[in-house]
Amino acid sequence: MQIRVSTESDRTVITDIHSNAFGPGQGQEIAELVNGLLDDATAEPSLSMVAETDDGLVGHILFTAVRVQSHPDTSARILAPLAVLNAFQGAGIGGMLISKGLKRLAESGVDLVFVLGHPGYYPKHGFRPAGALGFEAPYAIPPENADAWMVYELSAGVIGRIGGRIQCCEVLSQPQHWRE
Repeated sequence: MQIRVSTESDRTVITDIHSNAFGPGQGQEIAELVNGLLDDATAEPSLSMVAETDDGLVGHILFTAVRVQSHPDTSARILAPLAVLNAFQGAGIGGMLISKGLKRLAESGVDLVFVLGHPGYYPKHGFRPAGALGFEAPYAIPPENADAWMVYELSAGVIGRIGGRIQCCEVLSQPQHWRE
């Protein structure tokens, strides 16, 4: 298994991975989101990584730029989305993509990474509820889903020192992406 930065030539397979992973209900919508994010200049800097086996690409993760409105000097990203082909789920590939992505972001000086995701999955990788730590999502998260809005601290001491509303790139700032 190799985790590497994606290339433009990977793009069609990347959208196919998301379509497969999210299925008929959400797959096309998520694939369109990925394409939109990859074309959105306001999402930069971004980090797009793929998991590759001898069989080809089996997973993808995308991190795009966000801003903590009250602290514009804080470097932050959002993990959205993460996908692994159905046939390869449960093998730890998503965790490897998260780990390699966070390591690379830390090396580049990023302070915080946010995610709106499954509260049973992301805490296994060190994410904590962001709302409880003073970070507001771009749109209100219903109380019953509050634990789905999470943050990972890459630079020690940032959490507890700052907080505020998160502003995403243009594509991710659409309200339909914040329904849980």
